[in-house]
Amino acid sequence: MADIVDTRTDAAAALERACEALSRGVPVAIPTETVYGLAADATDPLAITRIYEMKGRPRFNPLICHMADLAMAEQHAVFDPLSRALAQAFWPGPLTLIVPIRPESAIHPLARAGLDTVGIRVPAGFASRLLATFGRPLAAPSANTSGRISPTTARHVADDFGDRLELVLDGGPAAVGLESTILKVEGDTIRLLRPGGLDVSEIERVTGRRVQRNEKAGAAIEAPGMLASHYAPVAPVRLDASDVKPGEVLIRFGGAPLPGEDAAALVLDLSPAGNLAEAAANLFGYMKRADATGAGSIAFSPIPETGLGEAINDRLQRAAAPRG
Repeated sequence: MADIVDTRTDAAAALERACEALSRGVPVAIPTETVYGLAADATDPLAITRIYEMKGRPRFNPLICHMADLAMAEQHAVFDPLSRALAQAFWPGPLTLIVPIRPESAIHPLARAGLDTVGIRVPAGFASRLLATFGRPLAAPSANTSGRISPTTARHVADDFGDRLELVLDGGPAAVGLESTILKVEGDTIRLLRPGGLDVSEIERVTGRRVQRNEKAGAAIEAPGMLASHYAPVAPVRLDASDVKPGEVLIRFGGAPLPGEDAAALVLDLSPAGNLAEAAANLFGYMKRADATGAGSIAFSPIPETGLGEAINDRLQRAAAPRG
């Protein structure tokens, strides 16, 4: 089993342990405000390869590179004025920007899946301190087996990887609970590649521009989270349920009971008060609890598409998609 070090009780020791492991090319699980990440030196091809191997992740699916701040990010990528304005408004935070890579950047092409662009995020909290101390970008996809439910606690990570992972840094439950929102600026257009923990309406409010959704079926993989089947539990997922089948797990929203839930294996409510931020923070943890029951299926009641509901529904649609 991985060694778990609490960043809240001994941050200095956690930083030292993490930097030592990262310098050896060993991936480390780190807490961020979105979900836990499996981090490795983005300039080291062997370290990046270990991420792909540990996760079982397709090599064509690029990794987000995390930076300490915008200044570090601009050493590796070219920011047009609108992308820079987005970075200044929302970093640190749950926003990833897809921007052109600088020819002189040391980020290895493996981290970018060979693309001439790179996804960059500046996380908040302990992850930011780690990046500043380590001094190099960290490629850090979610710290879970590829395609499965993303981890929002250190225990989720340790249970998934076991002794395949050397070190997990425990920063407590992830505050946001959904991966970052991914945007790409094309001229005067802001394109949404993946909804996430930053509400699109807030982006539109700050920029005064409408964000364009990525509506092309079968679009090329430009960023993480664009695979049709993703974020999936072992059990099949049934969406927009109006009733509950015997022995099924129900994950509902807003406190309203559904017919048949008295015969459910487990009933969970993402937010009895109907708060979408609370629902987002609980989503992956509740999916893991539901899957742990061994039930034959997991039913979700309808969740509004407004605000963070867009990102929640995106994750659920991918979790329910046919699996290859």
